[in-house]
Amino acid sequence: MTVLRSILLFVLAAIAEIGGAWLIWQGWREHRGIVWIAAGIVALGAYGFVATFQPDPNFGRILAAYGGIFVAGSLTWGVLVDRFKPDRYDLAGAAICLVGVAVIMYAPRSS
Repeated sequence: MTVLRSILLFVLAAIAEIGGAWLIWQGWREHRGIVWIAAGIVALGAYGFVATFQPDPNFGRILAAYGGIFVAGSLTWGVLVDRFKPDRYDLAGAAICLVGVAVIMYAPRSS
């Protein structure tokens, strides 16, 4: 159950961070306005809190692992929202990152 909770928190963090950055991008670069930018700032703030709910107490470990989630999540966001078509190198890189997440977060450790 702890691993499932951790994975769900990583997914929630990715949605908040990537979505927040995307909203700011849309507001500024696509000229959608201040409301989009403000929504992005709120989403990025929410992302900052999500990591605090991870069961592991080590900030560095959580953020290092989240980096891999961010890479895979960003490509997924691009596919679903921006119709981005990742190539095999994008997919291979994301897979490598997710293996890194699994090693960093879920490898057995002695206390």
